[in-house]
Amino acid sequence: MENIDILKRLRYALDIKDADMVEIFRLGGEAVTKEEVKKMLLGQNASDSASEGTAGKETSDDNSKWDNHMLESFLNGFITFKRGKKEAKPGESEKQPFMINDDKDVNNVLLKKLKIALSLTGEDMLAVFKAGGVELSNGELSAVLRRQGQRNYKICGDRYARTFLKGLALKYRR
Repeated sequence: MENIDILKRLRYALDIKDADMVEIFRLGGEAVTKEEVKKMLLGQNASDSASEGTAGKETSDDNSKWDNHMLESFLNGFITFKRGKKEAKPGESEKQPFMINDDKDVNNVLLKKLKIALSLTGEDMLAVFKAGGVELSNGELSAVLRRQGQRNYKICGDRYARTFLKGLALKYRR
């Protein structure tokens, strides 16, 4: 699943306004304007072009701006937006480390950071998955939420991420 799709689905599920999106990106350390957010959400190109050949190039260049780093900055900002700024302990770095190393990690990090931002328990997450149409066991959820490299770590597929975002929409938009 593309990062832009994740942002669109998350924005819809939690009913996040454009101004809040800009603020969330700012809290995550990225400077994004309201116009850039609108273009991203509408899927518009940076400039309007009549020819299809150049439109495809612009779309890929425009989408490259919304890479894994940008998505994780949004998720870090979302945690700060929902929970407040975390006080740094002595000897601890103030910046949150980036956890997305490659495209396989995106969905796992998404679930972990949404769990933190929305203060969800394991039972809450299982209920969201069930609302989205998939029943997971506690062990399966635990495997997806583990740190990469741990013994029972499991990569979260796009299907689970889509189902979770769908369940969030059903839970929060009623």
